[in-house]
Amino acid sequence: MSAGTSRSSGSGPRPLTGAAAATALLTAYEPGDHWFFASPTRTLLAHGARFEVPQDERPPAARVSELLAERRSSGDRAALVVGTVPFDRSAPALLAVPHTVSWAPALRDDPLIALPAPACTPPAGGWTVREVPTARQYAASVASAVRRMRAGEFSKVVIARTLELTSAAEPDIPAVLRRLAGSDPGGYTFAMPSGPGRTLLGASPELLVSRRGSRVVANPLAGSAPRSADLAEDVRRASALLDSAKDLHEHAVVVDAVRAALAPYCAHLDVPARPTLVRTATMWHLSTTLSGEVQDPAVSALELAGALHPTPAVCGTPTARAREVINELEPFDRGHYTGMAGWSDASGDGEWVVSIRCAEAQGRRLRLYAGAGVVPGSSPEAETAETAAKFRTFLDALGVEQ
Repeated sequence: MSAGTSRSSGSGPRPLTGAAAATALLTAYEPGDHWFFASPTRTLLAHGARFEVPQDERPPAARVSELLAERRSSGDRAALVVGTVPFDRSAPALLAVPHTVSWAPALRDDPLIALPAPACTPPAGGWTVREVPTARQYAASVASAVRRMRAGEFSKVVIARTLELTSAAEPDIPAVLRRLAGSDPGGYTFAMPSGPGRTLLGASPELLVSRRGSRVVANPLAGSAPRSADLAEDVRRASALLDSAKDLHEHAVVVDAVRAALAPYCAHLDVPARPTLVRTATMWHLSTTLSGEVQDPAVSALELAGALHPTPAVCGTPTARAREVINELEPFDRGHYTGMAGWSDASGDGEWVVSIRCAEAQGRRLRLYAGAGVVPGSSPEAETAETAAKFRTFLDALGVEQ
């Protein structure tokens, strides 16, 4: 379906007119039974769950393919699935065929997205903030991982920490989403149900994989540096990141893993020799865009995403050992953090992003997540500072100083 249209069960496309169609979908979002996803190419708002993807031992892509094939055989050729897949591949994914779907062009092409987003009104009494783990405990975990890597136990691990924000009233999730989208309209913004009474929302800079027709694109990010408000210092940090042996090695490990995972599915795969820089409001990242042509048209975007997930950018290498270390060192369940969020349609097209720079909202609580890739050359102080900078994406959207 082309951008700028809407569809629902039992009805045909309805055009969304006007130059501000994308921001209209953004402002129409409501938590609970809405699914919002914006990318550099399109904006999606879905409502309700007409059919839920069943839970069984099969990979999500197989279950989604079966459900969408059933919908096509029933005459619903426009059906798609939207939702989230958690970090733990054995945990239940939350995927559904919605009642209605509306499309619009990209937010970055909408003139109204340049207008300042309304400020988030601080809750009465402000926020109570709790670190899990504390910054000191996190730094100790990084130091422990570095020692183990230098002893040859594994090559890389991504260690995360959280901030739990609690207030006397529930946060204004639509207002937070609008501020996240406005801070980086060229990135990936999402808000989706993540469980009963829970919402996962975020502004991810990282495309796991997309498929449009036969074209496949993946954009892994690994190697980061915090932005600076001082222009000269900001440029210096970006230049230093491009020359950092530690970060270039970390990035190469991720790109090699993505290449190896996609190659069996692609007739050819283009992989640039060196990374470039991607910036968000708070971070610089090393970035490589891999592109290719899928060999088998039956291979969907979600199947490709499943072959990639989790990449070393959010887990580590070797993957199985990195998962074990994460379970040892992180005193919380990641849930949908470092999972993936997105959509796939009955033709196999879709977009799936890595669920980072995100938070989960439940009642009066927001849990923010941030992680850093730890390699043998890592510094506990630097990785702790990196996670603090990544928290700023959400803290700025909430108007929280820390």
